[in-house]
Amino acid sequence: MRMRKKKHGAERIAACADLLTVKPEAPMADPNVCFDAPRTLALEIGCGKGSFACGMAAAHPDVNFFAMERVSDCACIALEKATAQAEQRRNDNLRFVIGDAKTLEEYFLPHTFDRLYLNFSDPWPKSGHAKRRLTHRGFLELYRGLLKEGGMLYFKTDNEGLFDFSLEEFAAAGLTVEWQTRDLHNTEKAADNIMTEYETNFSSKGFPIYSAWVRF
Repeated sequence: MRMRKKKHGAERIAACADLLTVKPEAPMADPNVCFDAPRTLALEIGCGKGSFACGMAAAHPDVNFFAMERVSDCACIALEKATAQAEQRRNDNLRFVIGDAKTLEEYFLPHTFDRLYLNFSDPWPKSGHAKRRLTHRGFLELYRGLLKEGGMLYFKTDNEGLFDFSLEEFAAAGLTVEWQTRDLHNTEKAADNIMTEYETNFSSKGFPIYSAWVRF
């Protein structure tokens, strides 16, 4: 469902400029300069309304998080949420990027991140749209370039078809799935799981959440 356009969206985003990373002229040599101190770097691709990014930044003050969102109206909500919850973060460790995943190499140099997160990405269910899925092998090669050696991809979805497709793509790309489940909320990992808005809604209705941890 398409999000309704936000009133005064550009102005509202501008009001949160301290948390927004604008596209640099060249990829950033050290993205840690965006934060108050250098730390482990993580990236969420497709952050939606920002609940996961805000929760992770608060729960992990030793990690600097970038959260990328293609839809500016979603990013507007995420930025305002992060601004409102600033006091919940012990460190200044959260920044947002408004842009498409395909442009990530225009922001960041190779082997920048220790962790990547994909949460409830668009499943693009039509077979002709497979290359648009964020776990397609083309995107996996992009992530391979962005991640440090041994870096991890953490993937969650409520769509079983996308999950099965993703497992096949991970195998085709020669990646190691270190952990997987078809019912995340009934595993030992549930206690530390930070939920997205989408996840909260769907899990409350009894839908299982699929997850995989993938080593690059």
